[in-house]
Amino acid sequence: MQFDAVERAQLCDLFDELGPDAPTLLAPWTTRDLAAHLVVREHDPIAAPGLVLPGAWGRLGERHRLAQKTRPFDELVATVRSGPPRGFFRLGWVRRVANLNEFFVHHEDVRRANGRVAPRVHPPGEEDALWKNAVHARWLLARRLRDVSLELAWPDADRVVRTRGDRPIVRVSGPPGELLLFLFGRVDAAAVDITGPSEAVEAVQITHFGM
Repeated sequence: MQFDAVERAQLCDLFDELGPDAPTLLAPWTTRDLAAHLVVREHDPIAAPGLVLPGAWGRLGERHRLAQKTRPFDELVATVRSGPPRGFFRLGWVRRVANLNEFFVHHEDVRRANGRVAPRVHPPGEEDALWKNAVHARWLLARRLRDVSLELAWPDADRVVRTRGDRPIVRVSGPPGELLLFLFGRVDAAAVDITGPSEAVEAVQITHFGM
């Protein structure tokens, strides 16, 4: 099963249900802003890097996103729902990693900003895929953390992985999707337990995780 396609379809269903003006965890972005972002990401190869890069490229990406935002919302959603265009975003590893991360996290950005705060129950295959992605992304997404050894734990599967060396250890525990949300900077929304020495826990809590 291609879990990025599942998350994409469910996010688009939620877009249709809530409309263009619903909040997201990316305030002040609304669902319209997020849909425009997703269209630029996959369909505008010139501006797409500016969605994550700063400076002039970032300003270009934002201009293109704002231009997409003027389109009818149902057109934006239909473009997202149509799936990845031919090329890079259809590569298998891109779908398993970058696309799954993108659509899972943004699906939760919409769900949790609209009162659906309980974590979802995923099929075992998707849980495994999310765990692998959290493990593989941990170095990049936790790169701003200093002087703390961060452990990720999936208690139900008895899995633990450490991201840094011999420093005070803080363990972040929860289902894989919640760990991924935490690493992508949705710290307040993620249903995780954070344990360890108080000063190290505080360092984790004030660190900006994510891209």
